[in-house]
Amino acid sequence: MSKIQILKTGITSLNTDALVNAANESLWQGGGVCGIIFQAAGASRLQEACDAIGGCKTGSAVITPGFNLKSKYIIHAVGPRWMGGHQGEPELLYSAYQQSLLLAVQNGCKSIGFPLISAGIFGYPVDKAWRKAIQACLDFQAEHPEVDIDIQFAVIDDEVLATGQQTLTELKKN
Repeated sequence: MSKIQILKTGITSLNTDALVNAANESLWQGGGVCGIIFQAAGASRLQEACDAIGGCKTGSAVITPGFNLKSKYIIHAVGPRWMGGHQGEPELLYSAYQQSLLLAVQNGCKSIGFPLISAGIFGYPVDKAWRKAIQACLDFQAEHPEVDIDIQFAVIDDEVLATGQQTLTELKKN
């Protein structure tokens, strides 16, 4: 049975088959989670792999090797920038998680580690970001009962952690 966990740890500390990078459409090394993942993986090699892909649309995801990470793969998911919630942001964020999970399963992963996509420099409100993230993961599990993939979220802020755990508890009850 697949499980969802929210852990207080850095994303690159997770021991999962795939790590998800909160990417931009150009797949360029950025700041925040993206910068941390690039540095840990080996920035030049990862940038070469991303350049070869050429980009990724918001709401979608692509995959590269993990290079120097413990994880075999890095899934680059492009979440939306928050524009008030009426520009398709919820649907795009939901899609980014679903596409990431699909890519992980297609590549034989049994575990995946996520940051809270779009909640950093893209400005998505933390409570709304958690609701979409967890709902996307729960829906994926319900729609693919044959798939056994452990889902871990890595956060470093206590308030973000508490909001995520509360949201997970609420949504699991429904």
